[in-house]
Amino acid sequence: MSLNRRSSNITQGVARAPNRSMYYGMGYKTEDFQKPMVGVANGHSTITPCNSGLQRLADAAVDALKAAGANPQIFGTPTISDGMAMGTEGMKYSLVSREVIADCVETCVGGQWMDGVVTIGGCDKNMPGAMMGMLRANVPGIFVYGGTILPGKYKGQDLNIVSVFEAVGEFTAGRMSEEDFCEIEKRAIPGTGSCGGMYTANTMSSSFEALGMSLPAASCAANVEDEIIDITRRSAEAVVNAIKLDLKPRDIVTRKSIENAIAVIMATGGSTNAVLHYLAIAHCAGVDFTIDDIERIRQKVPVICDLKPSGKYLAIDLHRAGGIPQVMKMLLGAGLLHGDCITITGKTVAENLKDVPDQPRADQDVIRPLDKPLYAQGHLAILKGNLAPEGSVAKITGLKNPVITGPARVFDDEQSALAAIMAKQIKAGDVMVLRYLGPKGGPGMPEMLAPTGALIGQGLGESVGLITDGRFSGGTWGMVVGHVAPEAAVGGVIALVQEGDSITIDAHRLLLQLNVPDEEIARRRAAWVAPAPRYTRGVLAKFAFNAASASQGAVLDKFDGK
Repeated sequence: MSLNRRSSNITQGVARAPNRSMYYGMGYKTEDFQKPMVGVANGHSTITPCNSGLQRLADAAVDALKAAGANPQIFGTPTISDGMAMGTEGMKYSLVSREVIADCVETCVGGQWMDGVVTIGGCDKNMPGAMMGMLRANVPGIFVYGGTILPGKYKGQDLNIVSVFEAVGEFTAGRMSEEDFCEIEKRAIPGTGSCGGMYTANTMSSSFEALGMSLPAASCAANVEDEIIDITRRSAEAVVNAIKLDLKPRDIVTRKSIENAIAVIMATGGSTNAVLHYLAIAHCAGVDFTIDDIERIRQKVPVICDLKPSGKYLAIDLHRAGGIPQVMKMLLGAGLLHGDCITITGKTVAENLKDVPDQPRADQDVIRPLDKPLYAQGHLAILKGNLAPEGSVAKITGLKNPVITGPARVFDDEQSALAAIMAKQIKAGDVMVLRYLGPKGGPGMPEMLAPTGALIGQGLGESVGLITDGRFSGGTWGMVVGHVAPEAAVGGVIALVQEGDSITIDAHRLLLQLNVPDEEIARRRAAWVAPAPRYTRGVLAKFAFNAASASQGAVLDKFDGK
């Protein structure tokens, strides 16, 4: 059988001559039609530092595919910069872009009937979007991470993008000079690459390595260093080999491999956004995997990596300390990974890790031994209660006591909440409620890094609670609970909270509770009126109309309720 899905049709006679002519116009020769056609989904753009360093990776992938006997076909995928859109209307397009990117990959691979695909990305949404698109298309594919950023420097301290958001709070609280504030702003991002902590980009890349859809040791390298080019070339070669093996994404992405990915997310202290994205990835893979499975894994897996935002180190430090292979080998040895899962290399997880040391090197403290973890259990707790019967996500690392009961301070948008923080109207003991910011209500479930960063900067990160049906940045930490479902826009209990109501956040009991009698909640529900849609045309309107609950990944194609 020909390696090329299209070739069996192209070579079927004169009816296919127009197809051949289009390729001849791009310089193809007759013998090229017996080679596999491999897409290169290129996320390069000059919108954000995360993606502005990707073109050389795409070029390397093209060269490696040609050398491996394949025909590369390049197409673009869009990008929204979360960091630049944060706190603006633009942030509503971020999660929407995940779906647009998935559609782009599926459409190009399916429409051009490609035999395989290399997806290259570096930003928060082109990673899950690319993975979702590959799973829908289900031809041999691999994800190539564009690489992390190196740290900025100021006064002997490492800086990253979250340093700027927290500096806003410190400056407004009078705890930082204007000179220091401006210097941090200028120096935090020293070049290309994705935000440097275990934020959403590095969380997703690390988990894709654990999932088996990226090469070993490929997920935390720096964008500006030459190692990333070698990783890209080997990734392109791996796809050509996968085509020969007929090894497809849905062969690799199974319930067990998703459990491996979640285990690594817990061990590394990864982003809350991973919960949302893996529910969507599981949906695209046709895998039965729920938010309750994430809590089950959390209770078994300790946090062993000391990484920002709640720890000390950056992703590049993890890479230099042994990277995700070291973390995975330790989890495998403890029975916390499935070693028999097949990966894009054609080998199993256990085979890939065969030569990795059982324990981390003694000359580093980024990766802790399993018997000396930072936290005995994972950090992404799934809270339920009358405020979130479908679940919510709390990031509990870095907190001395993840429990608070306090009066609700209610806001129906992010901007008024941030203004209240900046005006010092939020006090220790308050529980902020930011609502109508979910998948349908936002629409697009925007991230709340501006208010949470301001709370940290003002020294209120552990003494003020914040709950929302929106999302958080991977850089967020503190007494925060997101993804509250059902969301306010569909009449979830979060829509019924009133100023001054008592709310309890209790990560020990996995509880998110509105301390109001059931009868009063029922009375408020009867009086509640759904707000009019904020958008009635365009991509935001389409997202709001089709989006599933956050507890189901906020996907747009969950038409059968499954």
